[in-house]
Amino acid sequence: MSQIHVRAQPGDVADYVLLPGDPNRARHIASTYLEDVTEYTSHRQLLGFTGTYKGVRVSVQTTGMGCPSAAIVTEELARLGAKTLIRVGTLGGATPAVAPGDLVIATAAVPNDGTTRQLLGGAPYAPAASFEVVEAAAHAARALAAPHHIGLVMTEDAFYASTPEHARLWASRGVLGFEMEASAIFLVAALHNLRAACLTACSNDIGDPQLVPDDVLAAGVDRMVQVALEAVVRLAGAEGRA
Repeated sequence: MSQIHVRAQPGDVADYVLLPGDPNRARHIASTYLEDVTEYTSHRQLLGFTGTYKGVRVSVQTTGMGCPSAAIVTEELARLGAKTLIRVGTLGGATPAVAPGDLVIATAAVPNDGTTRQLLGGAPYAPAASFEVVEAAAHAARALAAPHHIGLVMTEDAFYASTPEHARLWASRGVLGFEMEASAIFLVAALHNLRAACLTACSNDIGDPQLVPDDVLAAGVDRMVQVALEAVVRLAGAEGRA
């Protein structure tokens, strides 16, 4: 049956799904990288597309901004049969060591958000990415010579609440940057026994009020998407050999 928000039928969505927050980015990914593309939903501008990349069937599904929307989409993708979910978005760097346009591959997300807290009833929990997907993404990043970092991110609700002081404090605890969806995606995926990961391109340093130039960010986003898709190919190949 069709889901309430992701208006699709079982079979419309591939086993592997990339999750951008922005519908324009979803359309860009589908039109630039996938072949034989079909649009399976446009409801609420949560655009969804399915096509193939190097012979592997892949979907691109918009999540919208923030954990509440991302959790809804993740839940409904699970019901539609998705197996591996990879967020592809942007983050604010917590430290100047993460340069504009750099790729950050999350190993886990500090859950500074309300959605995971409600889902867990306030219980302590560490939302983590799936090792196999992180490993595949790291391999792809090295193969493509994409500048990248691997480690913790923090998921937050209030975009304008972050300050340079807050960023540097959490950087001292190992956090590479701040984004708004990973913890919910990781948790909901775990509850459904799905694999999940989060790849982000750095859009700015939290200590600098200016975003990176559009061309720098666009190049970083394209590298991120290529890494995600090559990771999917690697995962699919490993499953084919199993």
